[in-house]
Amino acid sequence: MWRGGALSGARMAYETWGTLNKARDNALLLFTGLSPSAHAAASPLDTSEGWWEGMVGAKLAIDTERFFVICVNSLGSCFGSTGPASLNPATAQPYRLEFPDLSIEDIARAGFETVRSLGISRLDTVMGPSLGGMVVLAYAALFPNAARRMVCISGTAAAAPFAIALRSIQRETITSDPDWAGGNYPPERPPATGQRLARKLGTVTYRSAAEWQQRFGREPIRADMEGRDPFSSEFAVQGYLETLARRFVSAFDANCYLYLSRSMDRFDLAVHGDPVAVFRRAQLERALVIGVQSDLLFSVSEQQAVARFLEAAGTPTRFAPLPCIEGHDAFLVDIKTFGDEIGAFLSGEEKPGRN
Repeated sequence: MWRGGALSGARMAYETWGTLNKARDNALLLFTGLSPSAHAAASPLDTSEGWWEGMVGAKLAIDTERFFVICVNSLGSCFGSTGPASLNPATAQPYRLEFPDLSIEDIARAGFETVRSLGISRLDTVMGPSLGGMVVLAYAALFPNAARRMVCISGTAAAAPFAIALRSIQRETITSDPDWAGGNYPPERPPATGQRLARKLGTVTYRSAAEWQQRFGREPIRADMEGRDPFSSEFAVQGYLETLARRFVSAFDANCYLYLSRSMDRFDLAVHGDPVAVFRRAQLERALVIGVQSDLLFSVSEQQAVARFLEAAGTPTRFAPLPCIEGHDAFLVDIKTFGDEIGAFLSGEEKPGRN
């Protein structure tokens, strides 16, 4: 592991779409944001809707008739890859806080080892949004010449103070919940109150104020969600946050969330050297960097800095600061706008870059 310690018998969960060609040079590796699984899109083996449905598939922006797409569940997560909720083979008990310190670099290496296990020596493209946008930068730093192209979406070369402050409060809501029990909670009794508050706080920053206004205004909460105490939720936006928060508690392990969240705070591309030199060593042929102008969590100026490092390294780079209203989560919502950028880049269509 990047910060010390080791995992024995670690496993990675992944899904694939499309077919690897004979030259084994059409693979696209996709990293996820903090909370999704590897199920990016429906497939014959799993027909349920994926988190990037409409983006990954035949004749879509990430065209599975052309690319062999591999989406990995992040190391440290709780959807099949080894993480704090997994059994420690040495004790036959969940790792919990005995899981080694997790870094963005570890997530990148786990993806790299997954690709190697499939007999792929060089990717066509490595891509990721949000946390995944940070992971692709670590991938380029750790594994020079391991990918021809890179797509970094709403990521950053180093966590900004605003994001660090926000995530620290989210983690504190979990660790302050008595049910967290120092990380030793039973699966049937997670620190649900802390997790709910952490998810609500995060969700507020994943979108923009303009989008909240457009979507909810001052619409009242549904009658079936009204509470009885004098300070219970009154507005639709509160009901929406509560619904998402409850869904998150039922799906995601609290310790996994803590580890992944902290790994984002600690990431700094500069620890690998001057970023321009890092990208020069990476030997990327082309890059696409996408930001969203309404993103509170990862400011568009952070993506612009990444694009400038790449250009200074001699990598032909397209920087796309998109005017989407949906904030950080726009890549999950505005599939048309993001698909146009990603599809044009992957098909080799030339667009003038923006600095």
